[in-house]
Amino acid sequence: LNRQLALMESELAQHAWFTGSAFTAAAVMMSFPIEAAASRGAINARLPNLAAFLERIHERPAYLRALERGGPYALLG
Repeated sequence: LNRQLALMESELAQHAWFTGSAFTAAAVMMSFPIEAAASRGAINARLPNLAAFLERIHERPAYLRALERGGPYALLG
């Protein structure tokens, strides 16, 4: 798990999204394992790019609209 998180961290050090500068469905798909890691405390100060990625996801208008319609999101709640 640590090796995979480190790989994702290094990719996000190069680009805002996993596919470069454009938001794509790949970001949506990658948000799920990163949300799971964050919910278990694995996303912390040593992985600032993954934390910033989640912030960008959470700030997207479509994400905010989904929360308005469906209520709070708890992956492992």
